[in-house]
Amino acid sequence: MIAAPCAAFVLAGGRSSRMGADKALVELAGEPLIVHALRTLRNAGLDPVIAGARSELASFAPVLRDTGHGPLDGICTALASTPAPRAVFLSVDQPFVPPQLIQALVEDAEQTDAAVVVAHAAGFTETFPAVLDCATLPLLQATLASGQGGCFRAFQQAAAELGRPLRALPLEVLEQTGRVAHAQGIPASSWCTSLNTPADLAHASRLITRSIA
Repeated sequence: MIAAPCAAFVLAGGRSSRMGADKALVELAGEPLIVHALRTLRNAGLDPVIAGARSELASFAPVLRDTGHGPLDGICTALASTPAPRAVFLSVDQPFVPPQLIQALVEDAEQTDAAVVVAHAAGFTETFPAVLDCATLPLLQATLASGQGGCFRAFQQAAAELGRPLRALPLEVLEQTGRVAHAQGIPASSWCTSLNTPADLAHASRLITRSIA
């Protein structure tokens, strides 16, 4: 259970160029992806805000506007907006993240005082979902201003400069030990899947269909 105050944000400011439509409003299993993302954070016990939206999403949750310079811009704007000591960031195109995983990431950050906590699955360290300590903000802002590096590289640099760890929790272990489970039985290797194209969306729909059957 999440004990300390923690902010929560859905990153929804991408260009969605490969999807061909605003990903936040693309439907999966009859609901827009923004609804899936907000539900994940709410079911984890958090009160989410939408960061960097490119469309009008205020009917779903409060919206925090950024200057439109990508996800790191949205992260910096979000961190600057909250008095909480840390914040969770979930990408709007990740509908399979279990709420228990969000709780596990936050709890790990609380227990270890890590600067950044992310997930690791199938040999790959994911960028989102991520829990960031707000002490990373000035360092992330510096990376944003330099125009160099994506989000994960910025996370690595911020953690190194703070002298605090960047932790990557192995999803397979969380699943095998029963600490995190997916309500629809979707395997850990797919929890952090991002839906970037219509083909990804079609695959996700088939995955849901198989899990229900």
